[in-house]
Amino acid sequence: MDLSFLSGVFASPWDIFRSLVDITIVSYLFYRLLGLIRGTRAEQLLKGLVLLLAFSAIASFLKLTMVNWLVEKLWILFAIVLPIVFQPELRRLLEQLGRGHFFPNHDTEWEVDEYEVVIEQIADAISTLSRTKVGALIILTRETDISEYMDSGVEMDSMVSAGLLINIFVPNTPLHDGAVIIKEGRISKAACFLPLSDNPYLDKRVGTRHRAGLGIAEVSDAVAVIVSEETGNISIAREGSLIKCSDAQNLKDALTKEFVVQEKWGDIFRRRWSADGEDSDQNRRP
Repeated sequence: MDLSFLSGVFASPWDIFRSLVDITIVSYLFYRLLGLIRGTRAEQLLKGLVLLLAFSAIASFLKLTMVNWLVEKLWILFAIVLPIVFQPELRRLLEQLGRGHFFPNHDTEWEVDEYEVVIEQIADAISTLSRTKVGALIILTRETDISEYMDSGVEMDSMVSAGLLINIFVPNTPLHDGAVIIKEGRISKAACFLPLSDNPYLDKRVGTRHRAGLGIAEVSDAVAVIVSEETGNISIAREGSLIKCSDAQNLKDALTKEFVVQEKWGDIFRRRWSADGEDSDQNRRP
């Protein structure tokens, strides 16, 4: 094997540093990409592409002419078909890139003081709905505009309270079908119809409510909270993945981690500085 290229890569300390930076950036990009596609159809696709790439390398090394020709045609076919078949996943990936979510960013998440009560009320409602096995679907929006699905619902514009959420999902009431959408800390719409996930890898026992929650999580950055009316189980759908919660407290912890921004040292320092300044002003007053 010809290793002469290594002398060019590691010719100087600067080249070593540049190579390390290059490797680090590429590794991080792959890590974030895997995080975005985890639990989606694209994850299975990636495994298939890796196998095809390995097969292509072996065929090229062994100089298998016909196999190489076939693999080349498969790559062309994939380049045409994949953007069509995996449109939801590609759309979500491009939206996250556009919002800057490919890199960690918490600027758009909820503040502690403003939304702790909202999450508490949601958790209390879900606890009751789960215990009584009443199906529910609650959507918490973030940045992606889902107006096209909100338009199908009934206008609410109400404060989030456990009692109201429970009453909405009582069976045989006008609003119990469909999803409740919470936007900017308020109940915006109820009885909304959402797109159903067409993920072929979902368990066949997954019902319409779970498919709807997963569907909105595939086409947007919204988070769906789902209660099964058959078992009372609680689940969260986010970024195209369906995650089970053991109980309402587990749900509360997950929503807090997902939405609430904990106080940063900078904020604490600014508050302390402001408080010290006010104390100084008061001390200087006669």
